[in-house]
Amino acid sequence: MAIRAPAMIVTIYGDVVVPRGGVLWMGTLVETCAALGLGESLVRTAVSRLVSAGQLVGEREGRRSYYRLAESARQDFAEAAHLLFGPRPERRGWTIRYIPGQDDPPRGAAMAQIGPDLYLVPGAAGDAGPGLMFGAELRAGAALMPGWAERLWRLDDYAQGYRRMIALFAPLDEALAQGRALSGTEALVARLLLVHSYRAVLLRDPRLPPEALPPDWPGDEARALFRRLYLALSGQADARIGARMEGSDGLLPRETAQTRARLESLSSH
Repeated sequence: MAIRAPAMIVTIYGDVVVPRGGVLWMGTLVETCAALGLGESLVRTAVSRLVSAGQLVGEREGRRSYYRLAESARQDFAEAAHLLFGPRPERRGWTIRYIPGQDDPPRGAAMAQIGPDLYLVPGAAGDAGPGLMFGAELRAGAALMPGWAERLWRLDDYAQGYRRMIALFAPLDEALAQGRALSGTEALVARLLLVHSYRAVLLRDPRLPPEALPPDWPGDEARALFRRLYLALSGQADARIGARMEGSDGLLPRETAQTRARLESLSSH
């Protein structure tokens, strides 16, 4: 599994740091990334790029450097966390948008162009946005919908991403089911890789209504695997976080109200 340092650092902040106050010591980040196979110089370069991009903000206390999530990035992190840990993301119905006179067509995984200045969006109409907006529903020809959706959204690309994630983590799922024990570091690394892999597909997936998906759609299987493994790994992973990872106020807490809410949500869905 290829890992890019900036993307993995975003995963570390989203999974570990944000629900525990949002601040991490650079030394802890370097140590955590080393366990993932990322060298210190690569990590420091990636952090500098994330600061320049407005995602992280640096702070110094004596000789130590700490980094926290920038306020401007919090909404993106909150939306990603809701998709990962909240109820199963599912859209119902459709929206048709007419957006004339755009030199650059609107972009986004969930918006497919179906004609000049005309776009189909999964789900009920949300924010007003530019142009005209109409609600729509599938009334006939349901058997044709998955094939049309594949052409509009290239669903096979997302299906392959989910299948790669399943193939990568199914052996760990089986090993844990058979009683294999992991160390705290192993559990934390496995959980970070799990979140990283699943998040990379989930955030791009347009999350179409069920009638648009093929019968062999692997998204549900991938979500069930993510849920099962995240719950199985979290005891040891969170213990490792509480014992070794430092923020500006000392060791990060093993658990918080936010981390408990995530686990409870996964347990109930």
